[in-house]
Amino acid sequence: MQQFNFIQNLQEWSNQYPWLDMVSSFSIVIFLAILANFFSKQVIVRGIRKLISKTGFGNNDIVTQYSVIQRIANIVPALVIMNGISTVPHLSDKVENFVQMGTQAFIFLTIALAISEFLNIFNLIYQRNPKSRNKPIKGYLQLVKLIIYVVCVLMIIGTFLDKDVFTLLAGFGAMAAVLMLVFQNTILSLVASVQISSYDMVRIGDWIEMPSLNADGDVIDISLHTVTVQNWDKTLTTIPTNKLITDTFKNWRGMQDAGVRRIKRSLLIDQSSVHFMTSQEQDKLKNFLLLDHYLNSKNEELEQSNQQLVNQSQYNHRRLTNLGTFRAYIEFYLKQHPSINNTEALIIRQLQPTSEGLPLEIYAFTQTALWKEYENIQSDIFDHLIAIIPEFGLKLYQAPSGTDFRQLAITTSERLEYN
Repeated sequence: MQQFNFIQNLQEWSNQYPWLDMVSSFSIVIFLAILANFFSKQVIVRGIRKLISKTGFGNNDIVTQYSVIQRIANIVPALVIMNGISTVPHLSDKVENFVQMGTQAFIFLTIALAISEFLNIFNLIYQRNPKSRNKPIKGYLQLVKLIIYVVCVLMIIGTFLDKDVFTLLAGFGAMAAVLMLVFQNTILSLVASVQISSYDMVRIGDWIEMPSLNADGDVIDISLHTVTVQNWDKTLTTIPTNKLITDTFKNWRGMQDAGVRRIKRSLLIDQSSVHFMTSQEQDKLKNFLLLDHYLNSKNEELEQSNQQLVNQSQYNHRRLTNLGTFRAYIEFYLKQHPSINNTEALIIRQLQPTSEGLPLEIYAFTQTALWKEYENIQSDIFDHLIAIIPEFGLKLYQAPSGTDFRQLAITTSERLEYN
């Protein structure tokens, strides 16, 4: 009986202080929310993670990298507060409504973030598929995220304004022009992403070259708004996605898929060194295994051609030149080179003479597309040609340097002193 009276007296005393009743009830709600948060994080979340870890999907670090389950678990204490705040006595309706709207907005935001994390996981799983290099979906997922966040913001605004989401959407319809201006880059990037994916213009791993934006390297990421290129100097260039549609760029994927790479480089011949070959020079060059058959067949061809010009001047007769013989040697040499692809075009041609000499262009393809091996093959070929060109009586053009002028001055001075 005494205990019953004590409780009754305590209740009467607390009724004299309504704020104390309100604080104690609110504290109980907060305590229950903390308890619900602890139970959901330590029991439910851990249990789900252990269950996932026993599956094949859970053997990787994707689940631990993104906290989808933990974000969803944050909804539990928010629900406890949203429903428990109405049980707190002596609390004004405005405060109660504000707390409920705040917790409801928190739930909307948590759901949006959880969906975003799930889309990140889906993108990581998709990227492990070899086909993802040809058809990246990161841009489309970013668009889905943007739509989810816009809907989330509208739902939060509708919660605080006590209006339906569809009513807000109808109001925003009148602002379509403003929204199109605000999201102009997003719309352009979306259209560009669809075109890039449809026409297979760029893939992750492609080597692209875009001089207008100083991009020259491998594509490492394709998103809704940007394409990231890692240049050969290891710097990163970020290209707006729509620039790949409006501007020109070079994609080296065809070269990589073909497995060959083109050599297109010229030797600048000093034109004053070009002359008709004498019989002594021809006999000397016949020691070259590659030129023996060529010189014999070429001489037979010239003799047959010159018989038709027997009554004409000797200057009209066709004769072998050291430059033509050198061109034939280069062609024979490249055809027998183990690193040159003979199924592709192989052309040795003269270009338009310039003040810097006569360009003799070599157009061929190597057997490999790897950068280092390609450069080594190209360098070895031109090392050999530059070293052997004096054997044909030819000279490479080189602009005179300060050493040449100094040597000329010394020679002229010595001649003057001698005279």
